[in-house]
Amino acid sequence: MTNPKSILITGASSGLGEALAIEYAAPGVSLALSGRDKVRLMAVCDQCKSLGADVHPTVLDVVQTDKMKAWISDFDQAHPLDLVIANAGISAGGGNAGESEAQARAIFDINLGGVLNTIWPAIDVMRPRKSGHIVVVSSLAAFTPLPGAPAYSASKVAVKAYAESLNGALKDDGITVTSICPGFIKSRITDKNDFPMPFFMSGKKAARIIRAGLNKGRATKRISLVFPWPMAAVSWLTGVLPPCLRRWILLKAPQKK
Repeated sequence: MTNPKSILITGASSGLGEALAIEYAAPGVSLALSGRDKVRLMAVCDQCKSLGADVHPTVLDVVQTDKMKAWISDFDQAHPLDLVIANAGISAGGGNAGESEAQARAIFDINLGGVLNTIWPAIDVMRPRKSGHIVVVSSLAAFTPLPGAPAYSASKVAVKAYAESLNGALKDDGITVTSICPGFIKSRITDKNDFPMPFFMSGKKAARIIRAGLNKGRATKRISLVFPWPMAAVSWLTGVLPPCLRRWILLKAPQKK
């Protein structure tokens, strides 16, 4: 199915989640959108409705396990899910100061725990139908652990590996799981960056790349989508360097103040 009709997106109130919601919004499409900020979420909802989509916004934090399960199950009963995008995520990072303990715990709770709270209820409802596509948003930081953002990097490594492993584990259940590893995208996270961001792109462009990549990869059960390729190549090459050399290079790179 290259044109999913029932789609659920977490973290849809801004950034990439907002852009993906708008990208998929169209007549005949039902969108379940969640976010923590009601004002921003409703603004996205209005945009999607203006494009003809049937939109169901819910103010919800992905760390709320029981509420996430109920939300996904209830929406699926009315609109059997074709595509679920676990997009919600946060960052901190403060250059050489890194992250505080509180920031690190919050990052893991949302970036990893929130993904689990999204994909497992989705697996439960998709498995009996033997169909469905689950997308997990990781990052190019999964290839190159960043000294200035250790918890963020580790959380993105974890969800990338988990999604790619589940792609094989759920093969016989007819469920495709794809990891998305983008570079720098316009968002509330990157708005805080005060250093050069190579190949920086708008959320709209990133959403188009993701949708095209997922459509193209359906026949082959796409495991991952990594972009933009020049930055992906640099990230991969840096990631395979000896740790001591990689650390030296990354500490020389521009950092958040």
